Amino acid sequence: MAALDRWERRLVSIARVIPYFVLTVTTVLYSIFTTQSAPERWFTYGVVAFGFVWMTWWFTLHPAWHGRPELMAVFIAGMVVFYGVLGMREHWFGAVSYAVYIYASEVLRGRWMFFVVALTAGLATLSLFGGYPSDAPAAFWLLLLVFVVVACTFTYVGHVTTEQSRMRKDLLEENEGLHAQLLVQAHEAGVHDERHRMAGEIHDTLAQGLAGIITQLSAASASDWERRVAVATDLARENLAEARRSVHALRPPALDSAALHEALDDVASGWSRHNGVPVSVTLTGAVREMHPEVEVALLRTAQEALANVAKHASASRVGLTLSYMEDVVTLDVRDDGVGFDLARSSDGFGLPAMRHRVNRLSGALFVESEPGAGTAISARVPA
Repeated sequence: MAALDRWERRLVSIARVIPYFVLTVTTVLYSIFTTQSAPERWFTYGVVAFGFVWMTWWFTLHPAWHGRPELMAVFIAGMVVFYGVLGMREHWFGAVSYAVYIYASEVLRGRWMFFVVALTAGLATLSLFGGYPSDAPAAFWLLLLVFVVVACTFTYVGHVTTEQSRMRKDLLEENEGLHAQLLVQAHEAGVHDERHRMAGEIHDTLAQGLAGIITQLSAASASDWERRVAVATDLARENLAEARRSVHALRPPALDSAALHEALDDVASGWSRHNGVPVSVTLTGAVREMHPEVEVALLRTAQEALANVAKHASASRVGLTLSYMEDVVTLDVRDDGVGFDLARSSDGFGLPAMRHRVNRLSGALFVESEPGAGTAISARVPA
């Protein structure tokens, strides 16, 4: 984009110098080869000076006027008259037609651009013949046709090239804008996703750990306070380690050296030991490797579901079922606790956190419960 802008600026600068260059060169040639008298030469020099002043005032010094059609119409009309007077006085100034072509193609559009170009080509033909030739009209009209066709053709090609360049530039700018917008959106999505991840990890580690510790300490009595404190201490150590791993986005320790179903066994047995509720873990289907994010999501879902059972269900038993199917894997967590009314549930943070984890993997989370009939949570994700 920067290179294209540089080339475009260079071409525009060259195009705007050409009228002055052509007028200067033709004036020098005129001064060397003209046979006109001194008064005629000074009149011609006056017309040339007028041309320099006209181009400088209307075009070079006031670039803001380029976008005002009424002012540019006056400017182009003045250029055509200037060229007509100068070209009729001496054929050396025929090349000044290039200045009119350049200005017309830059500030005019449509039929007016081609009209001015054709008119200027006609004046250039008259300048070449020193006026309308009475002795060779056929040659004049043939050359006039050639001049008009060539001038209009090159003007059209230049106009199309300029428009294509402008459209290409607009497209590049639009693409750059879209790219920048996508980068911003990707950054915002990444920040949002990381916040969700950290919120979920904090909930899965610190919040659950603190809840377990509070439960153990609240239930401590004179007869078993040592055991309860020991369990709370173990929970504190485990969750401190989990919190450190979460900050660094590391896998849960249960998955470091074990498969998912083995990690679920460890989580279930530890939860059962701390809460005194038996948990059965069932495996169906052929075990196979899965993406680490899938394993982490299912393990965290199991931990969250068990934490909810401990806090709310008052269950006497819990069952975990991990099912490997052809293209999906499901985790079911069922308890025989008090259940709840789904229509009146506010979800808290637990269910939304589980649902967010599963949805990130293009999966789905289903919850079934009713008062007095226990709760069933099913997470289904692509294998």
